[in-house]
Amino acid sequence: MKECLIVGKTHAGKTMFALNFAHYLGITKLDITFRCPSGLVESKTYSITTARRELVGPAPHTTRALQSIVLDLPVGKGSKRCLFTDTSGLIDHIHADVEIRRAIAQTLGAIREADLILHLVDAAAVGLQGAPSALGEVDYQVAQFAQMRTGYAILANKMDLSEAPAGLAKLRQEFPGHNIIPISALYKRGFREVKAFVQRCL
Repeated sequence: MKECLIVGKTHAGKTMFALNFAHYLGITKLDITFRCPSGLVESKTYSITTARRELVGPAPHTTRALQSIVLDLPVGKGSKRCLFTDTSGLIDHIHADVEIRRAIAQTLGAIREADLILHLVDAAAVGLQGAPSALGEVDYQVAQFAQMRTGYAILANKMDLSEAPAGLAKLRQEFPGHNIIPISALYKRGFREVKAFVQRCL
């Protein structure tokens, strides 16, 4: 089973995207496996509403473990399973909290092993601040590392916000030749295109 990793900076919308994409595919009860940096593995079952309430939050680094959902996607006349994995938010500096440092290190290790990478970027922030300022070095490094893979796409998130169209244009200038899919994780826009991309890579 291939693994599709969701990566990006803090507040890019990774967890909301993961939960709402599963819901878009028809899943109402989520069996989520948490793989902690310490090695502890546990599974919990959530309704989509409870998962949004407990796993999505305004504070950075709400996600501190790899959080995986098994998804069945139609491919041809059958279907293929994919491990859809949410990750801890990446930052440009070394965090003071050792637990968060370990979670980020776990994410970086997972990037090397993943079959597919969906790289979420806050398009509204890019529109407001400009690409170099809003993205930071970590986004450039992920894009440079993953661009050689066929299973890599940048998801320009928060397209429901007024600043996002300008951010999308800047992202396309900044990353020419990359597969950039505009989405709204909150309102499930662009999910058909994301689904088609993942299906092609499975």
